[in-house]
This record gives sequence, structure tokens and C-alpha cells, in this order.
Amino acid sequence: MPTQKKSWPARLFRWGVRTWFARQGWSIERQIPVERKFVIIAVPHTSNWDFPHFLGLADELGLELSFMGKLSLFRWPFANVMRELGGIPVDRKSSNNAVDQMVVEFAKRDTFMLTIAPEGTRGKVREWRTGFYHIAMAAGVPIVCGLMDYAKKHGGLGPAIYPTGDYEADMKKIAEVYKGCTPKYPERTAIGLLSGK
Repeated sequence: MPTQKKSWPARLFRWGVRTWFARQGWSIERQIPVERKFVIIAVPHTSNWDFPHFLGLADELGLELSFMGKLSLFRWPFANVMRELGGIPVDRKSSNNAVDQMVVEFAKRDTFMLTIAPEGTRGKVREWRTGFYHIAMAAGVPIVCGLMDYAKKHGGLGPAIYPTGDYEADMKKIAEVYKGCTPKYPERTAIGLLSGK
């Protein structure tokens, strides 16, 4: 199905991010998963700069990423732009939780690349949130490791890891991908701990 033409605010925003990112001098690992449905974990997440960096990375790789947002962000006048940028509204008051809502999205789309920051906040964290893992398990899709290494100015995507249901074992595989990855603010990250409840 052809990509629908985006509105000028969405195109202007993506152009601005793409232009800015191209001037930052980052190198990109151009390994792209063959799967068309997966959960990307965007790590690290210690700074406001992580979001535009990751958007720039996605544009360089030609990926149309999606992300979850609270329902209030999808009201006029921002609703259309949010959706065009890949936003998926999540109704936290619904009887279906965010995991169930995202499983429905995976089921009805031929291509869906859902991006989640498991560290959840730009502040200091002690463990990852596990929603990304539950969504991937329930939807039957792999987890793709996305990373931005600020020390090396290198970004890219790691391998597609299918969750087995053994969270600790799967997180050890994921931890290997991020070994040596330096966040913008290393003191805030939970990389290396990779535990959650």
C-alpha cells in the first residue's frame, strides 16, 4: 500500500530532524531486520536529545517507526500531525491495557515497527519497564535493539530477538547488544542492570 502524503507540518518536522541529524556526524549501522513487524527498544534514554537522534537514525535507515502516546496528545490541533509522525493513541482508561491495545495494532497491520524506551524516563532509573517484552510476547513479534552510542557517535539496530517467555535469559541476550554503549548521561541509565518486574 503506498505511503499517504503527510501534511506540511509533519514533513517540515521530519525535514528539520533529518537535516539536523545529518550535520551531527554520526555513523550508522545499516543492518535492517527482514521482519516487517517488531518492537524496537530505543536505548539509551537519558536525554531529550535521544528522541531526535533516534528519529534521524530511523530516517537514515528508511524506517517508518510508530510510538505510543497518551490520548490527550491526539486532540485538535495536533491529532493529525501526531498520527503522521507515527503516534498511536493509547487510552489508559480503557478496559484493555496498553499491551492489549498494541497487540491489536500488530494484528491489523502488515507493517508495524513500534518503538518503546524501556528506561521510561530521562531521569535516573534502576530498572527497565517490561511493557515492551509483554507486547512482543503477546503479539508474537521479535524485539529489535536500537542503540545510540554517544561516545562513538554511532547508532544502529541490533539483531531481532524473539522472546521465549524466560525474561531473565532473554535480557541477557539483549544486554550483550548494549555492552559498551555509552548514553549521553551514563549516570542515569539502567544499562547493565537490565532487570524489571
